[in-house]
Amino acid sequence: MKKLIVSIAALVVASSLWAAGEPLDQTLNPLITAMPSLSIAPDARAAGMGDIGVATSADQNAQHWNPAKFAYLSSHGGITANYTPWLRKIVGDIDLAHLEGYYKWDDIQGIAGSFTYFTMGNVSLTNAAGESVATAKPNEWALDVSYYRQLHEWVSMSVALRFMYSDLTNGINYSGSGYTQDYHAAWTMAADIGLYYNQPIELPMGTSHFRLGFTLKNLGGKMSYNDVTNNFIPASMNIGVAYELPCDQYNFLTFSVEANRLMVPSRYSRYAKTYDPELYKTDPNCARMDDQEYSELSSIKGIFQSFNDAPGGAAEEFKEVSWGAGIEYTYNHQFFARMGYRYENFYKGNRNYITFGAGFHLSIVSLDVSYCLATASTNPLDQTMRFTLGFDLAGIKDLVNNRK
Repeated sequence: MKKLIVSIAALVVASSLWAAGEPLDQTLNPLITAMPSLSIAPDARAAGMGDIGVATSADQNAQHWNPAKFAYLSSHGGITANYTPWLRKIVGDIDLAHLEGYYKWDDIQGIAGSFTYFTMGNVSLTNAAGESVATAKPNEWALDVSYYRQLHEWVSMSVALRFMYSDLTNGINYSGSGYTQDYHAAWTMAADIGLYYNQPIELPMGTSHFRLGFTLKNLGGKMSYNDVTNNFIPASMNIGVAYELPCDQYNFLTFSVEANRLMVPSRYSRYAKTYDPELYKTDPNCARMDDQEYSELSSIKGIFQSFNDAPGGAAEEFKEVSWGAGIEYTYNHQFFARMGYRYENFYKGNRNYITFGAGFHLSIVSLDVSYCLATASTNPLDQTMRFTLGFDLAGIKDLVNNRK
């Protein structure tokens, strides 16, 4: 059962290893967390630009990426619904749904919130002998709320609080040879911090914008499904830069680059009790922390340790950074075309793919769609689509008032 739980919790990361053209070997060291669904880009706009959104222009899906961006929206309220049929190359019943909304009570500050639900379909639970004992419908969900405020004409910040819940067995337990193992749903709380810099620059063809974004996400406790093993949540540090260039009065191009790093300790670590730098060259398993050793790491210690614990040193630490780059074309702020690329090192997950997207925005409603084209045909992320439908509540209110 424990093997099953680890496999499900690592589904999003581990499944992407199938895309590799190289043989799998014991030097693979991806960062495995509970609630991996929180690392999935839920909205079609960000997904169409290589899964980036920390420093792009403000939109109605800023809650997931950087709530500080909400301070620069002209409307005082909006809501979006996002849907992703996930990993359809593997199974047909894994889905991610994300609902998000915001409200500004004046021109510089407001609140926002979101609800994320991830269902993993039907999963057969097995015992240590590999025998099926029951069928469960694992699911995860998260509910968060944020406060954002503009601190300066060009600078804003945000703080967010999140409740996270993960149920992998639906309360189904089993008895083995001489023991009974109790499994239950896991939950924890976490916080985010966001900063956003948005500077207009006047050019002969119009106003351009230089933007920077920085977030620390999911800073919180750990999760346990059996009161024995504690799992880290996907705490991450995200830094992005974007530049919006006007071509003329109606046409705009935005170029964006973003770096993301999980602040999660490596399971193969130079802090492992059995680690020997010389032995590691021939037997990497000497660097593997056992369940007890890994579980005893506190969440705070794990965050700081994650920056220098990889057995491969600084070179391996750098491999834990994933990169996204995207370009967005806008016509009259109504029609959008997007393209992006996502890169992750082979030994850290190997999620590499090209993305495409398009959007149509009116004063009241917006519709966005994206498509993922994996760089390897065996990648289960290949042909993944995302859909986003948004509504400007202020625009709807104005429309109703004008009809009276």
